[in-house]
Amino acid sequence: MSIFAGWINQNIQQPPKGESERYEDDKSNSGSEMDTNGTEDEEIKQLILWSNAEKKHPWYDPPPKVKVTMKKGVCHLNIELTLGVPPDGAYELFINPTDVPFFVIDNSGRQLLKNKSRKVLKKDGPRQIVKVVKAVAWDFLWWSGALPFSLVVEENKKDLEAKYKKEEMMFMKVFKGSWKIEPLYVDSARLCKQMKPKNREEYKKCSGGQGKIASKVTMDQYFQPCFPFNLPPLSWYIRKITIKTTKTLLKMLQERATILRELPY
Repeated sequence: MSIFAGWINQNIQQPPKGESERYEDDKSNSGSEMDTNGTEDEEIKQLILWSNAEKKHPWYDPPPKVKVTMKKGVCHLNIELTLGVPPDGAYELFINPTDVPFFVIDNSGRQLLKNKSRKVLKKDGPRQIVKVVKAVAWDFLWWSGALPFSLVVEENKKDLEAKYKKEEMMFMKVFKGSWKIEPLYVDSARLCKQMKPKNREEYKKCSGGQGKIASKVTMDQYFQPCFPFNLPPLSWYIRKITIKTTKTLLKMLQERATILRELPY
């Protein structure tokens, strides 16, 4: 298992016993075959750098940038955000293979987005196709509940990217997207002088191994309500709620990254 995932589990919260059993197959497939030669050592070093730096100069993630466009009834969200954790850790946060409850919205433990199950359908080295079943919380006047849906996700651990599309989702005719994580060499201006590192090896060399690596995430998400929810004013309401929920989830991921940086390592 990735050091980052293990660190999350030990320091935050283990998955509920009843749900963790449904993740055993996925964890054994995704974790045991990871490349651990050198990768985990670098990951540990980055976690130590971030933890030590957070005590002196706390990192601040700006709010996600979200650009919304419409074309032929399909809403497109183009999103950019940063996470003050190394890319491998950001990848773990996004796929959340160990079902840590990131998105708790009140003291009762209710989650805005809950992972219900996760099953690997096909695996080829660092690439795999996974079926995930989730539930998103909703509130309307004095009613509330959770809307279940399922996605098929193509995960690529090597390139730190994923593509997803709906398998089953109420109210939605189209729901698909992708995301990719790239490294941000956040200490290069301070430690590398005039040099702009092109890769991790150059950054490690010019920073003397003391440069922190953050994550830049770019996302594209497309959705279109099905009939009759694609007609105003229902379409306006669904679009507003979907965009708001997406922004909230991303902000909560950034808050989770902050908690991880503040933990002792």
